[in-house]
Amino acid sequence: MSAVTEIKLRRSTNTLEISFEDGKLVSLAAEFLRVESPSAEVQGHGPGQAKLVAGKRDVAINGVEPTGNYAIRLIFSDGHDTGIYSWDLLRQLDREYAIRWRMYLHRLDEAGLSRG
Repeated sequence: MSAVTEIKLRRSTNTLEISFEDGKLVSLAAEFLRVESPSAEVQGHGPGQAKLVAGKRDVAINGVEPTGNYAIRLIFSDGHDTGIYSWDLLRQLDREYAIRWRMYLHRLDEAGLSRG
């Protein structure tokens, strides 16, 4: 696992940027991080219990708090603050962004919900 060298909250684009010591730069939108939160509130307590989170298009990250040397806790403008994002999870979310985002939009559409 590569250590993090820098974390930037880009308020102008509502994104979080994480630089790793191996040169990898991960840039993820606040909305995506919120709907993919690793918290039990979003993921549930077991397989198949994940909840569909809608209406987060305008959510922002209000704070970033370190959790040891392996993760961060994000504080969102809607009050959500229980997800612990490990460095490995952030890299995974970056790698899987396209498929996860398409699946999210599809699930919203099927449920008759919106990002709004």
